[in-house]
Amino acid sequence: MADSMMKFWHGKNVLVTGHTGFKGSWLSLWLQSLGANCVGFSLEPPTQPNIFDVIQISGKMQSIIGDIRDFELLQLTLQKYQPEIIIHMAAQPLVNFSYREPLITYSTNITGTIHLLEAARLTDSVKVIVNITSDKCYQNQELDRGYHEEDSLGGYDPYSSSKACSELVTQAYSYSYLKNKGINVATARAGNVIGGGDWGQNRLVPDVVNACVKQQNISLRYPNALRPWQHVLEPLHGYLTLAKQLYESSPSYTQAWNFGPSEDQDKTVSWLTDALINYWGSGIKWIPNSSELKHETNLLRLNSTKAERFLGWKSQWNIETALAKTVEWYQSYFKEENMQNISLEQIDEFQKTLI
Repeated sequence: MADSMMKFWHGKNVLVTGHTGFKGSWLSLWLQSLGANCVGFSLEPPTQPNIFDVIQISGKMQSIIGDIRDFELLQLTLQKYQPEIIIHMAAQPLVNFSYREPLITYSTNITGTIHLLEAARLTDSVKVIVNITSDKCYQNQELDRGYHEEDSLGGYDPYSSSKACSELVTQAYSYSYLKNKGINVATARAGNVIGGGDWGQNRLVPDVVNACVKQQNISLRYPNALRPWQHVLEPLHGYLTLAKQLYESSPSYTQAWNFGPSEDQDKTVSWLTDALINYWGSGIKWIPNSSELKHETNLLRLNSTKAERFLGWKSQWNIETALAKTVEWYQSYFKEENMQNISLEQIDEFQKTLI
């Protein structure tokens, strides 16, 4: 599998929007390691520190700093670099921020997607687009089963509803314009990812890591919330597999696809916190915090049977391995090791599990 990935991606012109973010940086490094000609379009890295700078990937790609809402700059970028494959990850990704800044959230996640699709429509080189949305695009009904791709879209908060809208916009553009141009388009939905290099605000892993480093107890807003955790490389492998299939196969793959872990990966926020603290070797504790709680689902799980059956994708690392690799990455960072090498080693270890 790893050899076939290298053979396919080597020399491909690929545009990654949102390449300075957590998932975008990991994906860009992976594409570089596969020999792709990678171009990124994104805002400046969202935090300090950030994985984009820490793993030093800008030297091996064309990095365009721009706003996805700037259609003129986005179109110029596509016209200049002529990508064959676009993986669209640029987004406002935070639920809490979306409550404070709904206009930014909707304009980035909906209008930004429209700009990307329109720029691609006007660029002859484009053959494949994968739009990365979210598991939160579903109209969540607290079901005790995983959501299928055919389930209703929705969302209680600005972030979730903006991702549902992004799905609908992508489908409309595909049917109205892109299919007729021979551009295969799909959307990909994943959930809570963990891994080294995440410093996002109000995110569990970086909050626990910071607490361990400072030896301070941590407060949890939703300790009993059940989440399907997976390592960041798991959905990224899904996106790469899907893009390859769209490039090589018929338009029948122009659908929505779930990339979620198996049910045994479902763990509560408190369980994951305790496990991270234990792997770190810290003695800190967590305490519940019920102040300023917004609506948040207690259970959200994806059914990835379709990806397993038709793409041959499945989770590779169990939750224990995912946690161990996450802690290993952060501890290496605080030891001031070469984090690009550490990250490439983890990518290589993951690729060796692919059969």
